[in-house]
Amino acid sequence: MFIFNKGIKPQQEDKMSQIKENINNPTTAGVGFSLALRENQYKIRGDVFGKIIHPDGREELVLEKRNIYTLDGGILAAMLFSGHAGVTGLNMLAIGNGASGDITNPDIALNTQRKLNSELVRKAFSSVVYRDSTGAEVSYPTNVIDLTTVFNESEAQGASLTEMGLLSTGVDGAVTSSIREGNGAVNLSTKDVLVNYLTFPVIHKLQGSVLALTWRLTF
Repeated sequence: MFIFNKGIKPQQEDKMSQIKENINNPTTAGVGFSLALRENQYKIRGDVFGKIIHPDGREELVLEKRNIYTLDGGILAAMLFSGHAGVTGLNMLAIGNGASGDITNPDIALNTQRKLNSELVRKAFSSVVYRDSTGAEVSYPTNVIDLTTVFNESEAQGASLTEMGLLSTGVDGAVTSSIREGNGAVNLSTKDVLVNYLTFPVIHKLQGSVLALTWRLTF
């Protein structure tokens, strides 16, 4: 288990623990994932869970949805597998308010997305946790990983959120076009790479509330 607590207050850690306790256990049956690793069944699955803790302590589940794995995510995987110099894995979550369509029912995300349409804030993960097939937290790598990011009271205050994405950030912090060009012949090795993207019905982060988002990846 790897925990990153930089900038998180003790009471925020408690809130994050409360949220993690209510996240569903991983499942492997009937979700497009095959333990037999058959080529025609195997796919990466991403599930996103979101919870808001209001100033009065009331907890509210605001999101439970499947994400989109982008085409550039495959390029990042190729760079990582090949040991491409200077390339890092996933390290940040970005949230924004730029999903197209009605905010109560935005357009479905496309795998050609390369950045958030209107990014508000990005933040490093608060915790990275591996889980076994029963959902138990383990200290060794598995095919199920929970990436949790906590946006505290002062972050994205008053925002009406409709989009988010997992990023591998480049050294220069640059962002490529949101439209995929041709076959993707763009050098992503020094750019932000958007690997997973999600649009969702609007989440209002009211003043004084804490928003915790857990992105579960199953390989």
